[in-house]
Amino acid sequence: MTMFLDTNVLVYAQGKDAKGERARELVIEGGVISVQVLNEFTNVMNRKFRVSWNEIVEALQDVKSAVDNVLPIDMATHTKAVQLAGEHGFNFYDALIISSALQAGCTQLLSEDLQAGRRINGLTIVNPFLR
Repeated sequence: MTMFLDTNVLVYAQGKDAKGERARELVIEGGVISVQVLNEFTNVMNRKFRVSWNEIVEALQDVKSAVDNVLPIDMATHTKAVQLAGEHGFNFYDALIISSALQAGCTQLLSEDLQAGRRINGLTIVNPFLR
């Protein structure tokens, strides 16, 4: 079972609460992310949480060393995302995450933001924070 980690998992992993602890466990287990996830994480940490650039760089290094793979966004990923958005009604950036997960051959997409239990082409969306 290969997992793709959505941005919210990385953001929560920075917290000190139970959700943060669960998110850190998931990141340590490994999985796959895309450059989009790194970009969104960087933006959220900077704009929403006002984290310093030095701290962001450290967090990015930790994430990159923990995950199994960081995928680029290429034309195939983009094209599939446009198709997924049109067929399933996803917002484009969510479709881009799903496209990356499918491209990586992942069986699970861990996200709090998408519809838990939904299956798309062999990929199951799982909310890892539900009890």
